[in-house]
Amino acid sequence: MKRFAGGNGWLRPFWLALGFLTTLPVPDPGGVEPGEMKRASAFYPLVGWIIGGLLLLVSHLAAPMPDGLRAALLLAAWLALTGMLHLDGLLDSADALLAMKSVPERLRILGDVHHGSFAFGAGFAFLLLKWQALVWADWSGVLLAPVIARFWLLPVLNLFPAARPEGLGATARQGRWLPALFFALPAALAAPLVFAAVGAFVLLTALWASRRLGGGLSGDVYGALIELGELVVLLAIVYQ
Repeated sequence: MKRFAGGNGWLRPFWLALGFLTTLPVPDPGGVEPGEMKRASAFYPLVGWIIGGLLLLVSHLAAPMPDGLRAALLLAAWLALTGMLHLDGLLDSADALLAMKSVPERLRILGDVHHGSFAFGAGFAFLLLKWQALVWADWSGVLLAPVIARFWLLPVLNLFPAARPEGLGATARQGRWLPALFFALPAALAAPLVFAAVGAFVLLTALWASRRLGGGLSGDVYGALIELGELVVLLAIVYQ
């Protein structure tokens, strides 16, 4: 099996995490073996720092622009850096979780690549809220939001089973959240109340979603939790 630079050391799971969560160029992984995505999950907060740092650079370059335009460019850069992966999860999750259907039907909707009215409504409201939060957000919100949201996904990966065992999200289950805490600790110390509040929000939202899906969660829901977690960080820092 072809392996990229970094071999079996810590660098390989980092590259896997960076390649999975962003559109940034990484060495060709060749092939991903069972368990590697679990090890890669320990680097999710570190990837968050990279995303946050690049967003701060964009914000600095766009500083001379009007606040609304600067926030719009920052939001566009945020979507571009993540390849809209998490936003797509939010849209798919909205269609499934908000539908007044049976659990099997919700799971079927979750696997449908087409978007319905719930996706468009939730997506529009979410992007509008995130844009408005970015109008008022300072550098700390932009830097910390990607880190905090990605850290709190790790406990979710450990607490809830996979709604669809064959799904992509199932490969990262039982993620290594204790090593991830090392990377997230500076964010927790910088904004402890926000860090705790986002954790409570993410875990409660995951619990609600799991009940709507028969007890498990999917990769789409994981993406939705990251997007919503980032929004809560921005709003909490703006209004604290």
